[in-house]
Amino acid sequence: MITTPTFHSVEGAYLALLRQASEKTEYRIVARGNDAREVIGVGFRLPDPRQRLPYLAARRANPVFQFAEALWYLSGRRDLEMIGYYAPSMRSSSPDGVNLGGSAYGYTLFNPAQGDTVSPFDRVLELLRTETDSKRGYLPVFSPAELAVSDNPDMACLAGLHLFVREGHLHMVCTMRANDLDCGLLSDVFSFTMIQEYAAVQLGLELGTYTHFIGSAHVNDRNTERVKKVLNEADRRHHPPHFPFPAMSEETNPATVARVLEHEALLRTNKAQYSADDIAGLDVDAYWQQALLLFEVYRQIEHDHTDTVSRDVLDALHPGLRWLLAHRWPACATAGSEQ
Repeated sequence: MITTPTFHSVEGAYLALLRQASEKTEYRIVARGNDAREVIGVGFRLPDPRQRLPYLAARRANPVFQFAEALWYLSGRRDLEMIGYYAPSMRSSSPDGVNLGGSAYGYTLFNPAQGDTVSPFDRVLELLRTETDSKRGYLPVFSPAELAVSDNPDMACLAGLHLFVREGHLHMVCTMRANDLDCGLLSDVFSFTMIQEYAAVQLGLELGTYTHFIGSAHVNDRNTERVKKVLNEADRRHHPPHFPFPAMSEETNPATVARVLEHEALLRTNKAQYSADDIAGLDVDAYWQQALLLFEVYRQIEHDHTDTVSRDVLDALHPGLRWLLAHRWPACATAGSEQ
């Protein structure tokens, strides 16, 4: 049987694709001023989509942004007010300085299309509840209308997500028209597997495999040095860090996402300051409390300009998240960097 290569975590897929694009380049391209190395038509599969975080010190992955972006998608938003706080660089992609366009995937997935009253996401879930072997559970994101916008600054890289219910598991196949392997891939896989797990919870199913296909897989020349450092680190490691991440809580639903984002907004605007005990006492379950702990860490860094993030907040975090924070911000290094 011919299938895509399988990796235990997104980290393995990420490293393999970086090596392929860097060492087995098919094309040299210049697209919108970005010189890049490219391979066409690649993919991979994750048997356990929860292993969606990479533990590579040289990459300095940002779990605060990753959780924020996933929640931004799940809430169907497209505003820069929230996501621009966690990733100011995204503001340059906005056509009006207020909202994002094609890259606001959640806006397309979780809001009714024009002339409809139900979101595409909810329609697909209803289909899968009544026709479990369906092949029609496809959620298109890229719109042909985007091609009609001259010099479009924000065209969707995601073509669509395809959900399958098979033998009590929810599988998902993602198709990308393009992926920046160094910058975009990790955040995309994190968010899309979160959407997959969220859908599995709504359907009461076990989480199945995640498969990711890319049309143009590329590494921009401006990121070449970081890619070399990441690959060198991977080659030197004898015992890579490994932190299995827990399952999303079974009670997660749209109201859960709304409650988390209410607290996120208070922290983002510095209208609230939470200790670990404060967060433990909120009307949010333990799984999503981890996101709020991350947002409190970021609040302290951004608003308090602290040299040392509160130890109680760091200690309450999952060890993998603590490891990532310690390798991204010196203010978080007091909690150590467990291996």
